[in-house]
Amino acid sequence: MTQAEIKLCSLLLQEHFGEIVEKIGVHLIRTGSQSLRVIAHDTGTSLDQVKKALCVLVQHNLVSYQVHKRGVVEYEAQCSRVLRMLRYPRYIYTTKTLYSDTGELIVEELLLNGKLTMSAVVKKVADRLTETMEDGKTMDYAEVSNTFVRLADTHFVQRCPSVPTTENSDPGPPPPAPTLVINEKDMYLVPKLSLIGKGKRRRSSDEDAAGEPKAKRPKYTTDNKEPIPDDGIYWQANLDRFHQHFRDQAIVSAVANRMDQTSSEIVRTMLRMSEITTSSSAPFTQPLSSNEIFRSLPVGYNISKQVLDQYLTLLADDPLEFVGKSGDSGGGMYVINLHKALASLATATLESVVQERFGSRCARIFRLVLQKKHIEQKQVEDFAMIPAKEAKDMLYKMLSENFMSLQEIPKTPDHAPSRTFYLYTVTILSAARMLLHRCYKSIANLIERRQFETKENKRLLEKSQRVEAIIASMQATGAEEAQLQEIEEMITAPERQQLETLKRNVNKLDASEIQVDETIFLLESYIECTMKRQ
Repeated sequence: MTQAEIKLCSLLLQEHFGEIVEKIGVHLIRTGSQSLRVIAHDTGTSLDQVKKALCVLVQHNLVSYQVHKRGVVEYEAQCSRVLRMLRYPRYIYTTKTLYSDTGELIVEELLLNGKLTMSAVVKKVADRLTETMEDGKTMDYAEVSNTFVRLADTHFVQRCPSVPTTENSDPGPPPPAPTLVINEKDMYLVPKLSLIGKGKRRRSSDEDAAGEPKAKRPKYTTDNKEPIPDDGIYWQANLDRFHQHFRDQAIVSAVANRMDQTSSEIVRTMLRMSEITTSSSAPFTQPLSSNEIFRSLPVGYNISKQVLDQYLTLLADDPLEFVGKSGDSGGGMYVINLHKALASLATATLESVVQERFGSRCARIFRLVLQKKHIEQKQVEDFAMIPAKEAKDMLYKMLSENFMSLQEIPKTPDHAPSRTFYLYTVTILSAARMLLHRCYKSIANLIERRQFETKENKRLLEKSQRVEAIIASMQATGAEEAQLQEIEEMITAPERQQLETLKRNVNKLDASEIQVDETIFLLESYIECTMKRQ
């Protein structure tokens, strides 16, 4: 765990959950697993506050717990899971593109609350959608339930592990912490619920239609509540499935850039066919026959079987080897080599960074060293056709920035420089780790800058919000245009200009965060798959 990662985790926890949760979370990240009383003692926080903070962190899967032999429960922070909070906007936007507004709000509610029952999610989402609809229109629970089922079928949401039900209750003392288990077969099994109803709008905060104050309203509903049909069955967003989708999108985009749209559509079809049958850590997709691929192509995509076979042969013969041929049955069996695809994407990212940072000549040298594996300085000058002095400067510059490494091969045991070969080489894994570390630092700087910009203009933002609230309430009561104009003029022209500048700067910082996170995702995926292969 590097300092850059700890700092980024601290910023994310503070932004999402506040200071106390951030204090407990960062302490666990720094120290490893600890018991409740040790956490309270070391952080100087009251036991009650530590319990509440741990409840929040466990609810959002940011901390796990384990019961030791002596019965002591120890809590451990999941740093990688904390860093996933960077990607929350991307998860939500992906669901919106695939499953429209309903899917977007389902995933948003699950990410905001950590874990929820299906019935709770359906009611919350239906209410939120009804709020945005025109008067007289409501969102039916059944429609939201159908979208939830589709998300579960495609594995974007999954069940949380639960406490197993035992028929014969043990008379002994209960365990210090429950053991949560889940059957893999039930992970995406949606309970059969008959949720009948429609979303409700919020009532006015002062009095309802009967003119009765809200505080004095009798609570008839809470006493006669029926048992919730899916009580105890909690759901969460399946982040690994989202990552699989992002990886597939990156592969499709790379094929489209290298070849053409038809090739990318064929690869997209192959990935879509194997997205549920192939695990996110598998090196290859399941083998698919040419006939199966042809039958699964999108409706209206008019290419003949012969043309498809030519495209598949072209993809299989490509030097990048994104697509491989695994057999000849069924018109030819094809797989997508996911590990090689990720390696190619990580290499392309490194090449792009070298080009942006050091220029096109350095990028030429970098690609040459990648191609030759090991190469001497004199050979670099000759192959790259760059003068000796410039080539030397560029090589040393990339060496000092850890994009390259130098390997010594001595002719004699004394390692005398005159009798030693000095070979330049690029280790993709170590270069990717170095770049990933820099990305973490960059994104932490972007978050700090955004927070600074917002803090500096806090007074102006509060004034703008107050004015907007006044205008909204006046519009609701049918105020005249002249009155609205008068309220708008409360914000002067220089203040309006300052607000526009702030909005533009914050949008730029947000966009930069998302772009850096895309690079982080590619590098993390490559490092993870490489470590599993070793």
